[in-house]
Amino acid sequence: MRMEVYALNYAMGEVLFMEYENRRWRLVAFLLKSLNEIERNYEIHDKEILVVIKRLESWRHLWKGTKFKFEIWIDYKNLEYFIKV
Repeated sequence: MRMEVYALNYAMGEVLFMEYENRRWRLVAFLLKSLNEIERNYEIHDKEILVVIKRLESWRHLWKGTKFKFEIWIDYKNLEYFIKV
């Protein structure tokens, strides 16, 4: 299972994929949510962490207890520090 997350100025989004037997990824679900007024004022790195946390919470029923490898894909350079720690 793979979750790709995105943080924009006014919204956050997430796409959930599952790998099938033929080694191809297929879309399982997606979610797009507007940021509220307070969240829009967050720094970009805070928005990025927020979207990861919120999306893990929203899809908890799918990944909790799964036997499959679960990955979170995020392409933000300013989070590299947190990944390395």
